[in-house]
Amino acid sequence: MSEKRNLTLVMDFYELTMSQCYFNQGKDKMVAFDLFYRKNPDDGGFCVFAGLEQAIDYVKNLHFSQGDIEYLRSTKSFSEDFLQYLSTVRFTGDIDAIPEGTPVFPYEPLVRVKAPIIEAQLVETALLLTLNHQTLIATKARRIVQASEGRAVMEFGARRAHNFDAAIYGARAAYIAGCAGTATTYAGKEYGMPALGTMAHSFVQSFANEYDAFLYYAKTYPNNCTLLIDTYSTLKSGIKNAIKVAKEYLEPNGYRLKGVRIDSGDIAYLSKKCRKELDANGMQDCGIVISNSLDEYVITSLIHEQGAKIDSFGVGENLICSKNSPVFGGVYKMVAAQENGEMVPKIKISDNVEKVTNPGIKNLYRIMDKETGKSLADLMTLEEEVIDPEQDLTIYHAMSKWKNKTIPGGTYEIRNLLVPIFRNGQLVYDLPTLKGIRDYSQREMDTLWEEIKRFTYPQEYYVDLSEKLIDLKLKMLQEYK
Repeated sequence: MSEKRNLTLVMDFYELTMSQCYFNQGKDKMVAFDLFYRKNPDDGGFCVFAGLEQAIDYVKNLHFSQGDIEYLRSTKSFSEDFLQYLSTVRFTGDIDAIPEGTPVFPYEPLVRVKAPIIEAQLVETALLLTLNHQTLIATKARRIVQASEGRAVMEFGARRAHNFDAAIYGARAAYIAGCAGTATTYAGKEYGMPALGTMAHSFVQSFANEYDAFLYYAKTYPNNCTLLIDTYSTLKSGIKNAIKVAKEYLEPNGYRLKGVRIDSGDIAYLSKKCRKELDANGMQDCGIVISNSLDEYVITSLIHEQGAKIDSFGVGENLICSKNSPVFGGVYKMVAAQENGEMVPKIKISDNVEKVTNPGIKNLYRIMDKETGKSLADLMTLEEEVIDPEQDLTIYHAMSKWKNKTIPGGTYEIRNLLVPIFRNGQLVYDLPTLKGIRDYSQREMDTLWEEIKRFTYPQEYYVDLSEKLIDLKLKMLQEYK
């Protein structure tokens, strides 16, 4: 964002109390954390990873200002030695992450952090905050774009978002996922995405009559005229006045009415009636835009069950808040810690099987079928493992070794999904443009089987472990048992 804020204190207070304890130990040992999630929102088959650029910005600018230190001193929770340490702290570790726009799946590391323990702890909340939020919105937007089946989707959510940043970053995430543009002007300026919008009902009401409102707007924007036709009566006046303006002003002056927008009523019925009137007047090129509490389920129903005649959608609150599933459950768990000069795997055990973590510093590979170009599975391995695509590859369920699958050598390719972002605290990643992320995301979505992308009972995508990793995990579980 243009106006820089020092967001370092956007962290849970316990990050600091734990760090005081680490500091008191007189050591700052190296550790590794994985950031991952356990369940796809909306019971879907995938998520779209987003928010990495903002996470990078936070880490790059991590520092405690004098004001921050004074505030922490006022809490009387920290020693002067520790506060002095914080005043000089910067991130010096390594971070690897999956590129933004990539379709991702539960339990795989989206981000891998290796750093001194205090630094690794301090960045936890901010990483989760930005990645949870934008991944949630990008995922919802992708589902809505998918439901629209090629029709443009415009993000209209600012007035329903949870404050300024949620609107701006939500618009960014939605654009990554395929939305045509945003109604949030600031996001258009900041990120170079199309800013879109025409008129509100208040504009129509401000004129003596609907026709005058439409005519004035058409004269102001003759090349890009879309008229909101449901202020009074969509069929009795709105569509008729829109056609009248097109015939009496736009067409005689060499222009065409670009579209009409319907924001209330029985959308399917009204869209069919409007389409019939437009076509009867030789206006087959005039699009019908609809808005009003849309999501992927409503859009699917309108298109496939109700036969609605719609050319594009404006989607607000259900997208910008991911209203059906408003929380993305990303977590940040330690997977290794330095002991006697070596990085030793760590595991979190729980009575809930889904909360048992995968230990050790890991790589993440996407296995691609050579013949179809489709993704077969994602595979987590220990960091030191090497995969030869010419050899048979057996992959294992994350908890049950007897559940496995062998992929014949020579039939697949692999790609390491985790790319270097920071090395020794220095940014080594070339940030792509937002348009580049968006195009990349579409290409990556095309590698998924349609069964994984469906809304109802999607096929589960395999995120499996190598034999060495599953053996390590089961061994550690048995030892703790």
